[in-house]
Amino acid sequence: MNRTGTDRGLSAVIEYIDDSMAFEPSSYNESYLDRRISARMRRTDCSAYTGYLDVLSTDGDEREALLDALSINVTSFFRNPEVWERLRDVLRELTASKRTVQCWSAACADGREPYSIAMLARDDPEIREQSIEITATDIDAEILETARAGVYESTRTTDIESQLASLSSPAEHVDIDGDRSFSIRPSVKRMVSFEQHDLISGPRKRGYDLVLCRNLLIYIDRSYKEPIFEMLTSALNDRGFLTIGKSETLPHSFREHYEAYDRGAHIYRRD
Repeated sequence: MNRTGTDRGLSAVIEYIDDSMAFEPSSYNESYLDRRISARMRRTDCSAYTGYLDVLSTDGDEREALLDALSINVTSFFRNPEVWERLRDVLRELTASKRTVQCWSAACADGREPYSIAMLARDDPEIREQSIEITATDIDAEILETARAGVYESTRTTDIESQLASLSSPAEHVDIDGDRSFSIRPSVKRMVSFEQHDLISGPRKRGYDLVLCRNLLIYIDRSYKEPIFEMLTSALNDRGFLTIGKSETLPHSFREHYEAYDRGAHIYRRD
């Protein structure tokens, strides 16, 4: 198939997703959508977009599988440990100076990031755990149910002991069921409140001292990045902290609103 035909086929699949599925593809760049759609095409032995479109229109299970593939829910506990060491310093500073510290984990996927915040706070004696309140949001209602449950299959987590290595006593925060699964302890879960929220069109948030939005923006179409940063920036208190992914950058139009707290860790402080 020539490139023009391929483009038309992909556009037809994306149009179907937009019209018929609970997903808004316009927010995402085309290369990301194509990678996820192509992966499902291989799983269903479809060599052409037109054939895959026929499958989607008749197979509800495949529509669910594609929706799951399109949802950005790749995460881990303490992803990029060097960043978390600097976030440890941020939480120490915030809890030393504020009675209540409001944290927001945006696009939290299955909850491992907000639970990491809670575990770090409970584990570090220099962080006043009782001061910290954590809100975690995602657009995907189904993945939020997984997050609230706080139970993770070992097959989807590589070396949990290694991921929790920065904690002095991981067993105080998770219960490990043999080599099959592990669950977040209630004392950790109580620190996190989950809610559904759209970073592009959802209501504005306010009053946060620390906002984490990591490894989402690399998938988002450029035209939607500024609205997302407007959302994140308006959510922050003066001198609040913003953390983005290590492959992500502040848009030029927002750089005047921030100073670098740790440029290497991509942690910024609102002016």
